[in-house]
Amino acid sequence: ISRLTQGAFDITYGSANKSFWNFDKEMKSLPNAETAKEQVKLINYRNVLLDEKEQTVFLKESGMRIGLGGIGKGYAAQCAKIVLQQLGVSSGIVNAAGDLTAWGYQPDGKPWTIGIADPDAVRNAFSYFNITNTSIATSGNYEKFVMIDDVKYSHTIDPKTGMPVHGIKSVTIIATNPELADAMATPVMIMGVEAGLHLINQIKETGCIIIDDNDTIFTSKNINLQ
Repeated sequence: ISRLTQGAFDITYGSANKSFWNFDKEMKSLPNAETAKEQVKLINYRNVLLDEKEQTVFLKESGMRIGLGGIGKGYAAQCAKIVLQQLGVSSGIVNAAGDLTAWGYQPDGKPWTIGIADPDAVRNAFSYFNITNTSIATSGNYEKFVMIDDVKYSHTIDPKTGMPVHGIKSVTIIATNPELADAMATPVMIMGVEAGLHLINQIKETGCIIIDDNDTIFTSKNINLQ
């Protein structure tokens, strides 16, 4: 996924100095661009060396750290789904703090109905999907952000620049696998509308809904909102 997103998804984001960004009322200005880039110099997925035979992970640079926040919930949801299916559960939903995976049908034979949160009113849905054997994950700037000069910046950091991203309120990914859905939501937010949709349109059985800061809704070619 890191290769697919050209580094926009990178589990070595844990290498960044977390104390450098303080997304609360005390943050009044953006950091200097050069200083920000210095803070993310250890982020590089290519420096994670895996030995499948020995089952080891080696980080090439001193100070590197791995963080699985961008993919862990989706992976956990997939594992839970597999366990339930092995136990004979023929239909159900696993909700890992908003990362959903559903299979089978409701007792009345209808598919599951899933709501996509409105980023300006997260307890409300702006759209609904009837799904089965499908997973959905959303990444947004509405839970943790900062306003600087009337621009809203997400707590999501671009690993290439070290700067917080802006311009997109939320990204929803629809895929068969919840791990993939979870992992693709954040990098699309970092890549932006045009590049993000171009990428998703090339991945089979994967869809995307993006809402930008102007409340314009963009979708991948296989999504038809009504």
